[in-house]
Amino acid sequence: MAKILIVCGGTGGHLTPGIAIADTLQNRGHLCTLVVSRKKVDSRLIRNYPDMNFVNAPGAPFSWNPIRLIQFLWAQCHSFIFALKLLTRIRPDLTLGFGGFLSAGIALPGCLKGIPFVLHEANRVVGRSNRILSRFADQVFLPVGIDLPRLKPGRVFHVGLPLRKEFFPIKKEEARARLNLESTRRLLVVFGGSQGASSLNNWAFENCPHLAEQEISVYCLTGLNNEFPKEVMHESSSHGPVHSRFVPFSDLMPAVLSAADVVISRAGAGSIAEIIRCGTPAILVPYPFARDDHQTANAKYLLSHEAAVLIEDSQLEKLFGMVADLFSSSHRLKHLGNNLKSLDHPEEASMLADKLEELFYAKFRDQPPAKLQSKQV
Repeated sequence: MAKILIVCGGTGGHLTPGIAIADTLQNRGHLCTLVVSRKKVDSRLIRNYPDMNFVNAPGAPFSWNPIRLIQFLWAQCHSFIFALKLLTRIRPDLTLGFGGFLSAGIALPGCLKGIPFVLHEANRVVGRSNRILSRFADQVFLPVGIDLPRLKPGRVFHVGLPLRKEFFPIKKEEARARLNLESTRRLLVVFGGSQGASSLNNWAFENCPHLAEQEISVYCLTGLNNEFPKEVMHESSSHGPVHSRFVPFSDLMPAVLSAADVVISRAGAGSIAEIIRCGTPAILVPYPFARDDHQTANAKYLLSHEAAVLIEDSQLEKLFGMVADLFSSSHRLKHLGNNLKSLDHPEEASMLADKLEELFYAKFRDQPPAKLQSKQV
């Protein structure tokens, strides 16, 4: 039995795969501790997993803004001290990091203590912090087709983003019943990842009347810090009122994506993995200020497989026309959905767990049998 520290907080795209791999490892008898941030999005999600062991860590994202840079450096000092205390208390056999501002503060002290470190990068552009962390990692997991040339052979493996076991597609009628939505109305889902997207929220709210004229209702996930009316109603051209909803957050994302005919989304790795799993035709709007423009790279990967439509955030005046065209072509919707399903690989969590177990057993293979047995009991 291994004790594994999983650093995965800060965004839903980091936290949900951490929960997915922790669940897989715990089912195999290993002990997992998940390090998360103190942000609302983390607190909101982790309360759905009372059987998992979560630890809140200090931290702040990097920024060149002078004030935020000072906050980042101060937080990193606190994080380093916090990590030393946590590592001394837990004594993990392995540390797994999913990137973000928390990983460096935990991983580097662990490396100083000789704890093997594994890094997972889900985006198709490896971020600056992960490029640096990869130099200290025993193993690095990257998307298919992505490599880091400076790393020695045998350290890089290609594994997609693990999704939670409860994340699977649902029949559309059942999904809409769970969300208390009309079963026959055409549905457009709009969401900007775990933290929402102001430009997409505003577009959805402003275009509700025009979408209603096309018999399309909207289900918009705004993020926790955005305020919109919970429900708006507009008249359609012929079939009565069309109700649209604006929801801060949902614990039922498999139902939300399965209920949709079309989704408009940012292009973070987590959002894309969920869209692929549910096979929902998508219009991707990459966040224009993402570091290294990784969301555009993620979106172009789907575009290259004819599995999504891409539009820039600066071109949202064209978005309504794209939505109308997509809804008018059942053939194109089916084509996009089929191509998405061909990209789905539900075994990622098992593959990642296999590699972590291999690393753990390799670490202790030269130790006396009595010591190894004590680790496994």
